[in-house]
Amino acid sequence: MPASFGRRFGVYLAERFPLAGFVPLITAFAFSSAAYSRLARGAPGFIPWPRFAVGAATALVFFFLLRALDEHKDADVDRRYRPELPVPRGLVTLRELRAVGGAALALVVVLNAWIAPVMLWAVAAVAVWAALMTREFFVRDWLRAHVGAYLVTHMAIMPLIDAYTTGLDWLVARAHPPLAIVWFLVVTFLNGVVLEIGRKIRPPEAEREGVDTYTRAWGLRVAPWVWLAALAGSALTASLASRAIGTTEFATPLLALVAAVAAWPARGFLRAPGAAAARRIESASQLWPLFTYLILGALPFAVRALGR
Repeated sequence: MPASFGRRFGVYLAERFPLAGFVPLITAFAFSSAAYSRLARGAPGFIPWPRFAVGAATALVFFFLLRALDEHKDADVDRRYRPELPVPRGLVTLRELRAVGGAALALVVVLNAWIAPVMLWAVAAVAVWAALMTREFFVRDWLRAHVGAYLVTHMAIMPLIDAYTTGLDWLVARAHPPLAIVWFLVVTFLNGVVLEIGRKIRPPEAEREGVDTYTRAWGLRVAPWVWLAALAGSALTASLASRAIGTTEFATPLLALVAAVAAWPARGFLRAPGAAAARRIESASQLWPLFTYLILGALPFAVRALGR
């Protein structure tokens, strides 16, 4: 007897969108974004908790939709070169993913309309950009031939999501976004670049036909150096974002320390490109955004709350 959809979808999530990792990361991201906006505006307290819960759930749905849309965008390549993945091996179908994604999006639209209707503008902006990404901006061949342009256009959705999560504060308050938010959005864009490049750095023996990686596109030395540059840029702009809210004294040393630790696997990969070093780069790419958001938003917000 075929397994139920619920069971099959659970396996799909475990392989392609593990909730145990994504839920705490995205919740911390949403909290820190809203907290940073409160700090930048000098607003007391935090946003109402029901609004935060809806915002965190919406952010989680955004990232799930990006995963589901990637399954559609890469379906032909996956079917040909990566048949072990859940969709090409028949675990779930694209139609089923569309149904789940559509239902999840409809749910968060209703929740946002109920809790803060103005947030629907931010939801629409993310949805439109995600749809354009799926169509690869109608220039698929050109983007595939220009990896840098592909990276920039696809990572642009990250600050759009961040505009939603920070907007849980300033947009609902009908306030002009603080100038400091610009630095926060740049951090988010660069964190997206760190994540994207970090998960696609491979040693020569791990490269696969038909699977795009930055080491294949840029080479074994250039790819990790670009990753290091994105990491350094993220640390620098995060420091500027902390200065904008008056927390640079403790934030900048913390950011420098965490960045130095995160950069270590890339230095190892440059010395000896191997699978273990590549996995460590990917792990560092996932942990770095978490630390930056905690240092920028959650930690100074907690310090302010305790100080009062």
